[in-house]
Amino acid sequence: MSKLSGKTAVVTGASKGIGAAIAKALAAEGASVVVNYASSREGADKVVAEITAAGGKAVAVQGSVAKEDDVVRLFDETQKAFGGVDILVNNAGVYAFAPIEETTEAEYRRQFDTNVLGVLLGAREAAKRFGPDGGSIINISSAATTVDIPTASIYTATKASVDSITRVLAKELGPRKIRVNSLSPGAVETEGTHTMGIIGSELEAQMVAQTPLGRMGQPTDIAPVAVFLASPESFWITGEIIAVAGGNR
Repeated sequence: MSKLSGKTAVVTGASKGIGAAIAKALAAEGASVVVNYASSREGADKVVAEITAAGGKAVAVQGSVAKEDDVVRLFDETQKAFGGVDILVNNAGVYAFAPIEETTEAEYRRQFDTNVLGVLLGAREAAKRFGPDGGSIINISSAATTVDIPTASIYTATKASVDSITRVLAKELGPRKIRVNSLSPGAVETEGTHTMGIIGSELEAQMVAQTPLGRMGQPTDIAPVAVFLASPESFWITGEIIAVAGGNR
C-alpha cells in the first residue's frame, strides 16, 4: 500500500514550482490532492491533468491565501471533493528583493499577507477540520533565514515568522495529534527564479558557490521530504525546521 492511501492533502500555491512538485509527489503516494492556485488556472489544470493521467485524484481550487474567505472556501471545496483533509502544505508565497531605501509599506503588506497570514489562516482551517487521528501541517520556509541575503529583509522576516509559527503550533496542536513542521529550501530553480532573472546571473553563481553540493536545487529535491513529513514515517517529528538546501546555511 502507498504511504498516503486514503489521505487528502491541500497544497497551496501548487500551480508551479515547489508546490506543483509536492502535489504530484503526494498524489504518487496515494493522496487525493487539492491543487490551490491564486491566478494561474492553466498551471493548476496542468498539475491536475498530470496527476489524473498517472492514476491519481486531484482537483484545482482557486483562492488567495491572503484572503480569509478564500481560505475557508478552499477547505469547504476540499471537503466537498474528498470528504475531509489530513495534510496541509502551506507553500504559497511571494517575494521581491530591494534595498532598504526602497522598502515600502505596500510591499511589506503584500509579502506578510501571503507568507505569514496565509500560513495562519491555512493552519486554522486545517486544525478545525482534521479528524480524531490528527494530521500533518507542512510549512514552506526558506534558507534565507540563516543565509541572510542582502536586500531580502522583508522576505527573510516573513520566513522567520513562519519558523516561529511552526514551533508554536507544534506545541499548541500536538495534544490533538497534529504535527507541524517546516521545510527550509535553499536556492531552487523555479519559474519564479527565472522570472526574477536569478538563473544565469551573478547571484546564482554566488548561491551555487555557497552550496556544498554545488548546484541549484530543483523542486523534485524538496518534494520527497514533504512526502516524508506527511507520512506515518515521521509520526514522532513535530516542531522541526528541516533544511533542504544542499548544505547552504
